[in-house]
Amino acid sequence: MTSPLSSSDHVSPRAALPAAQYAASRHAAWLGAAAIITDEAGRILLVHPTYREDDSWLLPGGVVEPGEHPHVTCRREITEELGLDLPLSAVLAVHSFSRNHPDFRSGLPCPGEVRFVFDGGILTSDQVEAIRLPHEELSEYAFVETRDAIQRLRPVDGKIMLAAYRARLGNTATAHLADGRHILDVPALDRLDVHVRYRPLWDSPLHRGPVPGLLPVRQAWAWCFVPDGRVVVVADPGPRGALPMLPGGTVESTDATPEDTLHREAAEEAQLTLADPVRLGWVLDETGEVYGGVGPNARLRLAARVTAIGPAAVDPATDRPFARLLTAPAQAAALLGWGPPGVRQAQLAMEAARERWGLPAARAAAVEEIPAEGMRLS
Repeated sequence: MTSPLSSSDHVSPRAALPAAQYAASRHAAWLGAAAIITDEAGRILLVHPTYREDDSWLLPGGVVEPGEHPHVTCRREITEELGLDLPLSAVLAVHSFSRNHPDFRSGLPCPGEVRFVFDGGILTSDQVEAIRLPHEELSEYAFVETRDAIQRLRPVDGKIMLAAYRARLGNTATAHLADGRHILDVPALDRLDVHVRYRPLWDSPLHRGPVPGLLPVRQAWAWCFVPDGRVVVVADPGPRGALPMLPGGTVESTDATPEDTLHREAAEEAQLTLADPVRLGWVLDETGEVYGGVGPNARLRLAARVTAIGPAAVDPATDRPFARLLTAPAQAAALLGWGPPGVRQAQLAMEAARERWGLPAARAAAVEEIPAEGMRLS
């Protein structure tokens, strides 16, 4: 009895070529590896090489050497460039350059490049203090928010950085890019051009007691929960990208209470109908600089239950519609640039949602955009 042939038994004409000729016919490309590393406020770590004529910056990383795997390259380069030994938790992006891409140095005989971008994690303040640069190769390092990072990087490097960082923030699959463009579905954070903004008060403590009687409340913002335990984050679009924030805003003279501010702002910005707001605490703003230097004031933090999400509308204060996102509370803290204090605040909000409304704790998942027509909540 004759056994059937497997696909491996069929020899293609190319496979029958002499070994040297077959090897020469294969696609060739350089390999590179880099890492997304941030500080606790969500700012991206960039390094400034001494050898680039255009004065551009880079993500930590480098060239894959012969016989080396990209993840080994990335860890080696981080150690050589920063003096740190960091674990890599995920492949955030894979990017392929074509050989004639304009961001390659003119006249460089490059066959093209495939670059892997790994997640190098979040550095503590002690790890930042321990950074040591090889000054013959790197003149300085800096932690910068993404809107500034893309100004320091070459254009295509900026696109790779954003796609990789957003894959981490949005908990989406590895981003696959070619010449700076997604080749598969574009995730919500990329489609909406969402950036993490550095906030000077990101590490301010949350005071759990009542606001002192003589301290005015200037802001009221809330963790607004939908029935599955996720929260709504709004993103204000602008010429430099969309900046995420919790629903809420400035207390106006027409608002009888900060809770009235929350209901009004949530309806105007995100078309949310809220119920049962509960105060979680307040953050001290010692200067009130954002309000013209009015002096010490309180920024109130609340949790509330979303009972309805209406169709998207223009915000009357900005004359433009805000993007509306659904995300796990811990992911929201990262998008807001609040670092570990934000994660603790998110946990506090989740505890309030569970105890008061019986809502589940949402696990990290892909960030979802709320449809323009709104959502029906079960």
